[in-house]
This record gives sequence, C-alpha cells and structure tokens, in this order.
Amino acid sequence: MTLDEIFKEIKNAESIVILTHESPDGDAVGSALAMKLIVQELGKTADVIIPEYSRMYNFLPDVNEIKKDSEIKNYDLAISVDCATLKRIAKREYFENANKTIVIDHHGSNNMYGDLNYVNPVSPACCEVLAGIIEYFEIPISKDMGTCIMTGIITDTGGFRHIGINPETFEFTANLMRIGVDIPDIYKRTLNTKTKANFELTKKVMSRMELLEDGKVTFTYITNQDELEVNAEPGDHEGLVEIGRDIEGVEVSIFIRQKEEENGNQSENESEEFYKASLRSSSNINVSDICMMFGGGGHPRAAGALIKGNVEQVKEKIMKEVRKKLP
Repeated sequence: MTLDEIFKEIKNAESIVILTHESPDGDAVGSALAMKLIVQELGKTADVIIPEYSRMYNFLPDVNEIKKDSEIKNYDLAISVDCATLKRIAKREYFENANKTIVIDHHGSNNMYGDLNYVNPVSPACCEVLAGIIEYFEIPISKDMGTCIMTGIITDTGGFRHIGINPETFEFTANLMRIGVDIPDIYKRTLNTKTKANFELTKKVMSRMELLEDGKVTFTYITNQDELEVNAEPGDHEGLVEIGRDIEGVEVSIFIRQKEEENGNQSENESEEFYKASLRSSSNINVSDICMMFGGGGHPRAAGALIKGNVEQVKEKIMKEVRKKLP
C-alpha cells in the first residue's frame, strides 16, 4: 500500500523537506506543519520551506521554524502537501532535486507528479487526509498536531459550510476537542479576524464589483498599486473572492489580483501583466474545469489560475469560459 511505502521512505531518509503551494492558505500551512510533526513522531526531523504566508497563521505550533530557503540543495526526501501540480509548488527546485518525492493532496486535479502519490479527492481538506495518515501510522495525536489539522479543515471548508464535508470531518473534530484543541479560537483567528489592509482592500473590491449575466456572475479585482496603498502583506487578500459568492442569485464569483508569474519569474516583456484569478461557485458549475483551461485548477467549487493580460482582457477570457457553463 502507498502509505506503507511512504512510512518506509520517511524512516529511511536522512534529510527531509516539506513544501506546499504558492500563496498558501490555512490548509497548506496547516498541512505542512502537521506533516512536520508527523515526521518528528517517526523519529526524524524535517525542514518546512514556505517563502511567504499570512501572519494570521502565526499562532500555529512550530510556525517560527518555517524557513524561506535552505542551505541543503539535495534532500533525500521531499514531501509536497496540498498542491495539485509541480509548477505550483513554492521553491519547487527542492522537490525537483530530491532523491525521492512524495505527494499528499486532496485536489481532484492532482496529476500525480511524485514518486509516491497519496491523493484523496473526496476529502474536504488536505489536513483531513493527514488525519487519516496519522491514524494509519498509529501515531498518538497531540494538541499541537490537532491545532494544525483543524486550521486546515476549518479554512478549506469555510467553517464547515462548503460541499464536501462528511461525517468523518465532524467525528474527527469532536475527538480533537476532547484533547483540548480550541476550535472556536481557530475559527476566530482564521475566518473572523480581518487585518486593516484586508478591510481596505474589501472596500476597493466592493466598489468595483460588477454583476454580470443577469446577476449570475460577479467580477472584481485589485492591482499591485492597491496593495501598496494599503500596505498589504501576504494573505491580506484572503476571503475577498467570497464576497461576490454571498450575493443572492450569484452562481460564480470571480476575483483577480495582479501578480508576477508563478514562482516569481519576471516576464521577458516587463509591460506584460498577469493576474491570479480566484473563482468560487455556489451552484453546480465546476470552476475547476474553467481554471484548467488556463493551466490552473482546484476544486469544483473553488479554483484558481494565473492568466496573462490586463484587467479587461483577463475578465473577458474568464467570462468566455464561464458563459459556456452557465445554464
């Protein structure tokens, strides 16, 4: 079984690195830190490399041990968590240079890019996949481990609101409460607390929001200049895409923000613009299919992609695909 092989590779590795996707959310950061604790329980140590992440996750155990880079260039083992494709891994050179690679994920669009792949697309969060791994490895779950895992589950399910949660999600949550994991505190820190920059960006997003296709679609955006004006930090854009989806009658919410190319690569033509598109669906429209048309992907109700063009060009590219999916 794949999990037996994963167990063996972790036990045999002398140096281990844990990676996740760019612009990491709570499930990505939580999964990476939970995986670090799992490795420790197996008698090993691991480096977690995440170049940048939102300060809202500074409450997580061992978050101060996250590295932006490493002096080790060739790890024995690289573990990717919550990342569907190789190109989306932040600092992917560590994955590419590792002697052995493992992918642990829950995205249906995962293309199985590791030597060993353990992907459960039915799971609502990668952290819930890790919960199953912990049980299989017969590792005693600690409060710290549970805090990391619940952070991923709460953020990826929108506080248990999204389609995909299952009875096991609530059973596991109840078990974590019994060992002292503070569910309300995690909920408040990750979903109910806004930075001042996020508040200012929210005002800009709402002032620009358009209702399209007879109110079935919303579109809005922010630019690099917007983020500079409000002194935004990594993660301050979190939750902005949800604003449009919460409007009555909206089936697809589109939010784009100006960004460099993936992995920070500058375009050969500096005048070229790129926007990171985030799509959310409140109906049966599969936004992952839409984002895959631009080299992205994700979940049926939540997905993203990096698209070249200015605001109007990117908007029209996305709308062209959205219109094909609307009833």
